[in-house]
Amino acid sequence: MDAEFWQQRWRDGQIGFHQERVTPLLEKHWDALDLPASSKVFVPLAGKSRDMDWLAARGHRVLGVELSELAVRQFFAERGLVPTITDSHLGKHHVTGQIELICGDAFALDAATFADCSAVYDRAALIALPPDMRQRYADELYARLPSGCRGLLITLEYPQHEKSGPPFSVEETEMHALFDRDWNVDVLERRDILAEQPSFITDGVSALQTAVYRLQRY
Repeated sequence: MDAEFWQQRWRDGQIGFHQERVTPLLEKHWDALDLPASSKVFVPLAGKSRDMDWLAARGHRVLGVELSELAVRQFFAERGLVPTITDSHLGKHHVTGQIELICGDAFALDAATFADCSAVYDRAALIALPPDMRQRYADELYARLPSGCRGLLITLEYPQHEKSGPPFSVEETEMHALFDRDWNVDVLERRDILAEQPSFITDGVSALQTAVYRLQRY
């Protein structure tokens, strides 16, 4: 699964991961992080998520990164916004109001980029990656976030042999294996959502849960 896979998904409009409304679990659990309004929040594999608007409306500064230039253009166009665009070694930076969206490779971001990030919000990034990339994602990207950083991370859990990802199943045992070295990991909620996801039922998935984790960087 390489960059071209995701670029093609956006070109073909195969973006079932995109939601037309703010994620209810974000609205429900964000306050558990107890962040000041002015905190900077990193959103990996951001797409054109409406969750970024919600975070910005709460007063947060939002730093998103997205590989697809099409997704980035759509994010601003659909909101009638014209961002200021600059280039750096990290990619193309699009800035308007409280939101900065970098069109580039998330793995290329360095610790200096994250120096003033107080939080990370991960709804569809970790579960978009196959196992080997999930390990790299935790070991490299999350490891560059500063001490004290807090996170809200949402996963899916289902019998992986019943369906090919993405999105992939990430069990609680894997969450601890990936993050326990550098992060405190707490489960805030786990619930059955199979009835709400007809595409999973069509694919023959027998069980589907979503889990919400609160992270705290040591």
